[in-house]
Amino acid sequence: MAAVSPESQMNQRTWPCKSDGGPRFTAFSFIGKYTDNNNNNNQRLINPTINHFQSNPNNQDFSQLPDDVLLKIAANFTLSNLRAASQVCKSWCDGLRPLREAMLFLKYGKRFKHGRGGVKPNLNKALESFLKGAALGSTLAMVDAGLVYWEMGRKEQGIAFYRKAAALGDPAGQCNLGICLLQANPTDNEEAIKWLHKASVAGYVRAQYQLALCLHKNRGPSRNLHEAVRWYLKAAEGGYVRAMYNIAICYSVGEGVVQCHKLARKWMKRAADRGHSKAQFEHGLGLFSEGNMKKAVVYLELATRAGETAADHVKYVILQEMSTSCRDRAMLLADNWCPLPSSSR
Repeated sequence: MAAVSPESQMNQRTWPCKSDGGPRFTAFSFIGKYTDNNNNNNQRLINPTINHFQSNPNNQDFSQLPDDVLLKIAANFTLSNLRAASQVCKSWCDGLRPLREAMLFLKYGKRFKHGRGGVKPNLNKALESFLKGAALGSTLAMVDAGLVYWEMGRKEQGIAFYRKAAALGDPAGQCNLGICLLQANPTDNEEAIKWLHKASVAGYVRAQYQLALCLHKNRGPSRNLHEAVRWYLKAAEGGYVRAMYNIAICYSVGEGVVQCHKLARKWMKRAADRGHSKAQFEHGLGLFSEGNMKKAVVYLELATRAGETAADHVKYVILQEMSTSCRDRAMLLADNWCPLPSSSR
C-alpha cells in the first residue's frame, strides 16, 4: 500500500466526523466572569481582550471565541485533549482544525526522527514535518523542532522555538528553554530559573529536578538548600530517578533537611531499582554493611555492569565469603533483573 503524504492527509476529513444529524454538542454558556477585587460591583470577563463579548452581551458563550484566542488556549493540547475539545461544539471543531492537522505532521516527524512506521531515520524530513506542525500552532511540534535544531548544532534556532512554546505555556518548552539558557555563553541564570520555575509549578518533573540543582548549586540569586530539597522531593515523588538519588544523599548527610537514614535508604533503593548506577552501588554497600550478602552482590553486580568500576572491587571481596550456590543464585538474580518504570520527562 502506497504511503500517504501529510499533505494529502490534510485534504481528507478530520475527526470528529460530522453526522447527518448535525453536531452532537451545542455551545455552552459563557459563565467565566470574575469580580474585580477593587470594586465588587464591577464584573469583567475573564479575557478582557475579547472585545466583542463585551460589546454584544447576547453572544457571551464559549463557541464565539475567536480562532486565534482558541488556538493559543489549545496550543499545548495533546491529541486526546484536542479530540475532547473538538467535540464541545461545531465552532470549536472548526477552530481547532489547524491543531488537529498539526498532530499529523507531529506524527510523521517522529516517524522520520526515530525510524518508525517503516521509514528510515531522516532528520531533515523530521524537521520539515515539525516545522509544518509548529506553523499550525502546536507547541509539541515547536519543542520537537527546537530539539532537532539543537541536535544539528543550530542552537539559536532551537532556543527560538523553545521560547515560542514556552510563551504559550508548554512545560517541556519552558524546561528546555531554561536548560539552554543555563548552558548559553554567557549564561542567563535569572531567566533560566524563571522558566524552570514555571514548568516546575506545572508539575514537569525534569524541570523540578533542574530547578533543585540550580538552588542547590547557587546558580540563582542565592543558594537555598531547603527549596532545593523541596523540589528534589517533588521530582522524586513524580518518578524522576536522578531526583530520587539526590534526595537520598540529602537525607543521608542532612543537607537542607533533617538527617534521616531510614528515608535515605528508602529513596536510594527506589533509585537503584530504577536503574541509577550510583544508587545501585550505594545501596549495595548499605546491604553489605547490614550483612545481607546475596542482595548486596546483586546490586553491586548491576552497578558494575552499568560502569561503576569501584563496585566490582567490593563485590569481589564479598564473593570470596559466599558459597558457590549463593554466588550462582545472586548472578542469576542479576541476569533476570529489570528496572522499574520511571519518568524521563
